[in-house]
Amino acid sequence: MSHYYGICQRYHGKVVSISCRDGRKHVGRIVRVSPRMVYIQPTGGVRGGYGYGFYGGWGWGYPIGIPLAFITGVVLGGLLFW
Repeated sequence: MSHYYGICQRYHGKVVSISCRDGRKHVGRIVRVSPRMVYIQPTGGVRGGYGYGFYGGWGWGYPIGIPLAFITGVVLGGLLFW
């Protein structure tokens, strides 16, 4: 869990894709990190693409909390285009 805490701290303020144990993926900007939770603000267009703001603008939606214990992967948003 501390591994993902460090990663989320490093990517604070950046757009990331977070994979959870239940198979869901969340794409958004990290707005807050606590020792137990990471809060991301979903970006526009998540349903129709990667959610980088090209369709709908940056910062759509309220921040959601994701428990660090449920995270299986964090990828920096810019890497999703490679």
